[in-house]
Amino acid sequence: MELNVYNTLSRKKEKFEPLNPPFVGMYVCGPTVYGHGHLGHGRAAVNFDIIFRFLKASGYKVRYIRNVTDVGHLENDADSGDDKIAKRARLEQLEPMEVAQNYLNSYRDDMRSLNVLPPSIEPLATGHITEQIGLINKIIDQGFAYESQGSVYFDVEKYSKSGDYGKLSGRIIEDMLSNTRNLDGQGEKRGALDFALWKKASSEHIMKWESPWGEGFPGWHIECSAMSQKYLGERFDIHGGGLDLMFPHHECEIAQSKVGNGQDPAKYWLHNNMVTVNGQKMGKSLGNFIILKDIFSGNHSLLEKGYSPMTVRFFILQAQYRSTIDFSNDALKASNKAYNRIMNGLMALKTLIYSSENVTLSQEAIKIVNDACDGCYDGMNDDFNTAVTISHLFNLLKKINTYQINPQLVGELDEISFNRLKSVYLLFVEEILGLVNENPADKEILINAILELYSDFKLNKQYEKVDQVRAWFKSQKLVIKDMKSGIGWSYEE
Repeated sequence: MELNVYNTLSRKKEKFEPLNPPFVGMYVCGPTVYGHGHLGHGRAAVNFDIIFRFLKASGYKVRYIRNVTDVGHLENDADSGDDKIAKRARLEQLEPMEVAQNYLNSYRDDMRSLNVLPPSIEPLATGHITEQIGLINKIIDQGFAYESQGSVYFDVEKYSKSGDYGKLSGRIIEDMLSNTRNLDGQGEKRGALDFALWKKASSEHIMKWESPWGEGFPGWHIECSAMSQKYLGERFDIHGGGLDLMFPHHECEIAQSKVGNGQDPAKYWLHNNMVTVNGQKMGKSLGNFIILKDIFSGNHSLLEKGYSPMTVRFFILQAQYRSTIDFSNDALKASNKAYNRIMNGLMALKTLIYSSENVTLSQEAIKIVNDACDGCYDGMNDDFNTAVTISHLFNLLKKINTYQINPQLVGELDEISFNRLKSVYLLFVEEILGLVNENPADKEILINAILELYSDFKLNKQYEKVDQVRAWFKSQKLVIKDMKSGIGWSYEE
């Protein structure tokens, strides 16, 4: 089955045909580092990690760019207000890049916990000021941007006459203009819909650069256009991000790139949907805003307990990326059970050995296995539908559990089907879905439980088992300490 993706731009599924196969260029809007990563960040990262993984598993050579917004993210996310990094730096009396780095480190820790692969390149907006200024100059030269009091704005109304502003989000320019006419003529902008490409910095502003228009800093939208062009060229295959970025951010990107480079930047636009919490949109004002670290620790009033990163990853994967998912304790508990079943199957599968002795081939069993294997691929080929793929993995899991209980029944499959079951389950669980076995949250609990057994073995003079426990501890570079005060342990020195 060929890969089909839903293109937000055309509003339909299309056959995936890279511009320069087997190379695939993918750009995804990454974190804005002025706060800790929340559940929505986690969903976007996991969803595009899956796409990255599946494309690579399908034989494509993927250059995955995920940017970091460490400057230019203004208070209203468009063209006015203070830069959020600079504002927080002043409040905390830190260097702006210190604030950005602290939050970026935190975000990367969360991504490692969720087993999200690092992108091919992770460019920072502050490292590409020259490229942003260069693109702004091109837009000015084309007559679609203007300087005003040291700032530069994109002329949306002029562009809309010859372009197609609103084509990605489905918004109609006339409706947007009629709803904002009362703002026209106010402030620096000519039109209410115009957005900032460059903002003049006040004397006390601490993040600013020299430019042809004076000291200032870039607007939010220009960074992605400049950095995607630098690393992927003027036109590339996939541009992704959350649904909340479709307007205005991605709409503005298209306008900038079309004026500056004469063409749309991406062939396919992919957007992951939102996360709700107990049926409500997540927001700080509702008290249901949850950062990833709080989910892992359980440190939130809405959580009954902490949930492991793999439980959260599996929860995200149970819905196709364009569907909404609702976060709740019940949903997390169910995800944890399902994740454990999948991983138990993985461990069981690795112990199975093929043998056809004294068992008759079952064409029905062979068909079940091969249909499920095909279904795993069909799910991912149908716009990366992880929910469908997981349902077929559970079909394979039923067979794995049967063979674990009755190993001789493995022979009902031919060897080719058995090997396919094994390779497909391993590929999809470990490589494509990116699920890993998690170590126990508190290894000391397990160690102390084993020491209790050790004590019982000594008391009952079961010295062979005493030696076995000591040998296991030694293999883990741990030492059992028999003391007058009791039995303890330490790390091997």
